[in-house]
Amino acid sequence: MRVNITLACTETGDRNYSTTKNKRNNPERLELKKYCPRLRKMTLHKEVK
Repeated sequence: MRVNITLACTETGDRNYSTTKNKRNNPERLELKKYCPRLRKMTLHKEVK
């Protein structure tokens, strides 16, 4: 049930991270605060297809 997902920065649109999630436990899109190297600060990253 684990699927690979990509996390994109909400401010720049860069796809900086890839991770996995369990679709059964988390059916909604994942949102995490991660480091954006272009902006050099922590920003919100959302799951993209």
